[in-house]
Amino acid sequence: MWRGREILIGVTGGIAAYKVADLTSKLVQTGAGVSVMMTEAAERFVGPTTFEALTSRPVHRKLFAPQEHFKGEHIGLAQRAEVLVIAPATADMLAKLALGLADDLVSTAALVVTCPILVAPAMNCEMWAKPAVQRNVATLRADGIHIIEPGSGWLSCGQVGAGRMAEAAEIFETIRKVLGVKAD
Repeated sequence: MWRGREILIGVTGGIAAYKVADLTSKLVQTGAGVSVMMTEAAERFVGPTTFEALTSRPVHRKLFAPQEHFKGEHIGLAQRAEVLVIAPATADMLAKLALGLADDLVSTAALVVTCPILVAPAMNCEMWAKPAVQRNVATLRADGIHIIEPGSGWLSCGQVGAGRMAEAAEIFETIRKVLGVKAD
């Protein structure tokens, strides 16, 4: 059952951010509570108003600008979450997570959560193939983070290859399994 479940979504700066709006809508329709955090770069692709309309909750964007949790959004949001989904997960965010860096709300919350973390990478195929990115992904797997593999296909840069973020339905299904929610 989804009703009463709390899902935290971190949106980072990639063209695939538009797919996260669809995922958010699907989750809200199940009755789950969904809170969204956005990096500054994410706002260049999808506006916070989209997620506020879908979730009926404020979108959290700044590390030091509390809207709901005055002990710090990264603390309050992390304590409430049953799963953290970072999508799209850019090469930059993968590196931050692998190294334990925390310089924005999404990366800081990722260090605070005790719930499962799912990341859905999305980037150019040349970036995805780089040894540094693959090392970071291997580190994240070793740390227990669930990687929702990107697919292959047409990328917004005009190339065809691996790096296309998983579709909303696949991410939704992974969340369902991780939370142990029975399929309809």
